[in-house]
Amino acid sequence: MRFAGKTILITGASSGIGAATARLAAAEGAAVVLGARRAERLEALAGEIEAGGGGAAWAAGDVTDPGFAGELVALAEARFGALHGAFNNAGMVGEMGPVEEMKEANWRAVMATNLDAAFHGAKAQVPALRRAGGGALLFTASFVGTSSGLPGMAAYGAAKAGVIGLAKGLAAEHGAEGIRANALLPGGTLTEMAGDDPAFIDFAKGLHAMKRLAKPEEIARAALFLLSEEASFVTGAALFADGGNAVSKV
Repeated sequence: MRFAGKTILITGASSGIGAATARLAAAEGAAVVLGARRAERLEALAGEIEAGGGGAAWAAGDVTDPGFAGELVALAEARFGALHGAFNNAGMVGEMGPVEEMKEANWRAVMATNLDAAFHGAKAQVPALRRAGGGALLFTASFVGTSSGLPGMAAYGAAKAGVIGLAKGLAAEHGAEGIRANALLPGGTLTEMAGDDPAFIDFAKGLHAMKRLAKPEEIARAALFLLSEEASFVTGAALFADGGNAVSKV
């Protein structure tokens, strides 16, 4: 099992890609530390993992709170002895609309949840990974703001492009310490964030060469690759798991 004896921290773990990653990581031997806002979902997921023989701990909180990042790291070390990998996955799209009509409060909220939270996470996680002798940082970015721009999503795209820059900077700063940092760029994925509007789902499918959206587990498998020793020489990368969005402009 790829993660036997390892502890992986995951934010945005109460649903979607985060929950799928937690389940698959636990199935491959990881002890998982789960963070998100919805306590009841985290408790249920941790119980599910423990019932299957895995190790899980959780804490509910807001990733925009700098203290929450430290709380999750402390929980990982207290319960499982060390932190070996962190998937900073929590995010939000925010209110969609043209920049000229966007409220500054929306811009700030999108930046805080997607980019500032990634900074807070890294700031708390790097020392823990150093104490463990190295490890992996992973950040959920997006094709939005990189290979594509979408109307009404300028704030989200700007924040996610910033996440890639953060990952590259961390890779340069800590590569010699055995700490890797990468960004994962999912395509459209069937999560709560995608909603259930059939017209929007059809539109989103058409943005991808594969003409479908991903299942959360498909993105989770890419995340686990980057968190694992299989990616031991991969750092500073922005890995597309986007169903061919970057090559499909029809």
